[in-house]
Amino acid sequence: MYNLPNILTILRVILIPVFVGLFYYPTPRSNLFAAIVFVVAALTDLLDGYLARKLKQTTKFGAFLDPVADKIIVCTALVLIVEYYSVHVGDFFPHMNLLVSIPAMVIIAREIVVSALREWMAEIGQRAQVAVNWVGKWKTTIQMAAIALLVWRVNDPMIYAAIGLLILATILTIWSMVMYLKVGLAHMSEGQDIAKSTPDVVSSDKVSSDQKI
Repeated sequence: MYNLPNILTILRVILIPVFVGLFYYPTPRSNLFAAIVFVVAALTDLLDGYLARKLKQTTKFGAFLDPVADKIIVCTALVLIVEYYSVHVGDFFPHMNLLVSIPAMVIIAREIVVSALREWMAEIGQRAQVAVNWVGKWKTTIQMAAIALLVWRVNDPMIYAAIGLLILATILTIWSMVMYLKVGLAHMSEGQDIAKSTPDVVSSDKVSSDQKI
């Protein structure tokens, strides 16, 4: 269980309270350090999966903890930046908080929906059908960059550029979720068709039995 990929995943979990502490620590450079910790955590997310495949060290523990750690740190970061930009909305243009809050809600909702969908697809043996696609990869990359810049927030141009990236990540979030849901709904429809056909088979068997009797 304690191989290199899993150690990196555990490290990402450990970095979450460090990230939160630096985000709230009242020094001029703490936001920079918080952004660095977030980027390091994001890089471990890329590295642990690559090493697990490269070293052939995939484990059930890693398969469980990796997506959980990823979602916890992303959702934590989103909650923190929503709080910050809601409290300091007066420092920016009106409704700045909405440009952070709405994308955050969409991204968190998408993570819940897709996680539930993947769990259901795994139960029916179709987990590979909802593997991460290219839209999801671009979404994750842009989303991580946007969050890191919003945490750093060294100047207004950086913040406004980060808002643009966050909106783009939100669009890709919705796009990727629709793609996953289309696959999932197709399998759900197949399940309904099977369920509808089952009573017909049973009734025909009963008819055959009655005829024999």
